[in-house]
Amino acid sequence: MLKKKSKFLITIFILFIILIGIIFNPFGAEKPMAVVVVKDLETQYWELVKAGAEKGFRDFGIEGKVVAPSYEDVDSQKDLLKSILNEKPNLLIVSPLNSEIIPTLEKFNANNIPVFLLDTDNAWENKTAYIGTNNIDLGKMGGMFLASQLQPGNEVVLIAGDINHPISGDRVKGAKHSLKAADIKIATEAFDLPNESKSVNEVMEKILLDHPHIKGVFADTDIKALGVYEAIEEFNLNVPVIGADGINEMIELIEGGMLSGTVAQNPYDMGYISVEMAKKVIRGERVERTIDTGVDIIIKGNATQRLAFQRELLR
Repeated sequence: MLKKKSKFLITIFILFIILIGIIFNPFGAEKPMAVVVVKDLETQYWELVKAGAEKGFRDFGIEGKVVAPSYEDVDSQKDLLKSILNEKPNLLIVSPLNSEIIPTLEKFNANNIPVFLLDTDNAWENKTAYIGTNNIDLGKMGGMFLASQLQPGNEVVLIAGDINHPISGDRVKGAKHSLKAADIKIATEAFDLPNESKSVNEVMEKILLDHPHIKGVFADTDIKALGVYEAIEEFNLNVPVIGADGINEMIELIEGGMLSGTVAQNPYDMGYISVEMAKKVIRGERVERTIDTGVDIIIKGNATQRLAFQRELLR
């Protein structure tokens, strides 16, 4: 009788241990798999996103990788996504180059693979969540920061890429809102510019010849802002230039007192939080449809700390 009772208790104990193991490791010894597809891995911004995602893989027990197509090549991104679909990951995190990849993402949805959009949002109804910056808010902060260094009635220039793209378009929209509220006039706009400092430098030199009385510039990225800064230096002018993203070259100029500041996204946090949310969704938990990773204003007072953090990640 006692032996039977002992066997019964041992069986119950073993089943309890197995149940606990299932609860805390529902996938057994095999880790769930998530793939992060970024736009490129040649720039600091995306290297920081990658660093955050890889830290998330380690912290949250995810088998993951960060990959990228050829730089801004939509067809390459489509091909990469088709290849990833064949791997059957538990979840996809992707920064879409544009809306042309949505039909490819629909195939992940058809295979019950949740899809997070990272950095670049889209109205696609089947996304699980968007994780990244509210770019209208970023633009508002940038416009407000620029206006705080000017006087009502001063004229400024807006520099941006494709304003039909959700990132550039929202940043410009936000900046215009704040500049108008502060009675800052827009002397001219230069849009559809590539995200490279040399091309922006050439455009800015012409603008300075045509509009010699401008008092400030808002650029939709730090790379463009660096091109603007180079042109302004060549003309020996001292006007504030506000960019966005928080890349090291921009922060170095802020730290050195050559520029007043920039509005920065948090790419490391984007990568890390996206993996954290991925783990929740894989476990069957619900997450918010939009997860804002915030915006920081970097000025001389906090530039050194931010620069040290990013340099350490990029070593």
